[in-house]
Amino acid sequence: MSHHGLAESAARPEPDKVLVDIADYVHNFKVDSPLAVETARLCLIDTIGCGLEGLRFKECARLLGPVVEGTVVPNGTKVPGTNYQLDPVRGAFNIGTMIRWLDFNDCWLAAEWGHPSDNLGAILAVADHLARQGQKVTVRDVLDGMVKAHEIQGCLALLNSFNRVGLDHVVLVKVASTAVVSKMLGLSREQTIDAVSQAWVDGQSLRTYRHAPNTGSRKSWAAGDACSRAVNLAYTVKRGEMGLPSVLTAKTWGFYDVLFKGKPFEFQRPYGSYIMENVLFKISYPAEFHAQTAVEAAHVLHAKLKEIGKSSDDIKSVQIRTQEAAMRIINKKGPLHNFADRDHDINYMVAFPLIHGRLTTEDYSDAAAADPRIDALRNKITCVEDTTFSADYHEPEKRFISNAITITLNDGTVLDEVHIDYPVGHKRRRQEGTPLLMNKFKTHIAHHYDQSTQSKILQTVEDADGLYQMPVDKFTDLFVK
Repeated sequence: MSHHGLAESAARPEPDKVLVDIADYVHNFKVDSPLAVETARLCLIDTIGCGLEGLRFKECARLLGPVVEGTVVPNGTKVPGTNYQLDPVRGAFNIGTMIRWLDFNDCWLAAEWGHPSDNLGAILAVADHLARQGQKVTVRDVLDGMVKAHEIQGCLALLNSFNRVGLDHVVLVKVASTAVVSKMLGLSREQTIDAVSQAWVDGQSLRTYRHAPNTGSRKSWAAGDACSRAVNLAYTVKRGEMGLPSVLTAKTWGFYDVLFKGKPFEFQRPYGSYIMENVLFKISYPAEFHAQTAVEAAHVLHAKLKEIGKSSDDIKSVQIRTQEAAMRIINKKGPLHNFADRDHDINYMVAFPLIHGRLTTEDYSDAAAADPRIDALRNKITCVEDTTFSADYHEPEKRFISNAITITLNDGTVLDEVHIDYPVGHKRRRQEGTPLLMNKFKTHIAHHYDQSTQSKILQTVEDADGLYQMPVDKFTDLFVK
């Protein structure tokens, strides 16, 4: 009896449409939105500052540098805030890790959340290396790459929840960075398709273990890992490695069937510059973004308590109305073991400013968390989902990240609820937020450079036209020690 009819076809399929659309966008789209370019400039400034701030923490700094101590790569990527000069794969890991370490860089919230500026780890590493090899690469080229990486990651996140199937959002950093650096490295459209296809299967160990309950840890270098993998994949395809054209749609073995429960991606809009134009900046507080407005409300209530002669010791209970996403990812009870646990617990991030009237990066340290009043107050906090908040969170013209806090005192007094829909880093508060973002940057560079260097850096980044034309290596040299 013949079984030839059961044989699997060896015919090579056409590339999945998702891969083609990404490659066509990267190769053909011209970034001509003044709002997108200006927001990208602010994003570059803020992201570099966040990376420099991350370097101040030994847990971050000890992960950086070459794999083999003392290695210096000729014309290699220079890492801001250090004297390292690395190959662009290792450089991408270094820059991506320091950017992401404190969870203080920009944010995008939709069906999937994430931090699109994570992609700068790959983009800046490759751009700097190319510039040092003599290629003409300007800061404007970096900004265009950032707009496109933001757009790819953000559009994939709008309607597709990766965390619900146990995948971490940095898989989207890997995909977006692979696409953008492929174009930067001179790959053809077809090679970019191949490289992006590889990004969907390379390193699927990047799961949400780092966000899972009771791990006591969050792998803060995951974004750096994704950036380094992206750069490596682009170089691998440049050397001739072929792609996987049906990586998403292949039956049984494809991404959709294996990792996405058989569900294909959905798209709300074509790729353009929407994500960068609407990106969220973390300006006021180093807090996971779903809690930003809650932290702001807590500061308001701290001032109110002080005004009426009360303190956190007089609080009987606290109710936080919040969105479904916050309920799912940052509502924790029980012991918090480290910085990463604390900056992903809305109860901690509300309790601390209610007690102290502030929330800084140092306030997540073991020393700060040792204050017994914090856990005592955390135990008095209850979070509840407000379905209107959840709906407004996904509404394209709103994209609110609403939180509302009500405090009841021991004497029965109920303070007026403080309700905030969007934080100062939201597009609707951009005019208010921009000066504050620059102050944030000034604070971050002050820890690393003398006054003369600070002035030179500020003069450079504030001159938009001059910055756009500046060679990338000259820009990076401003931050090298």
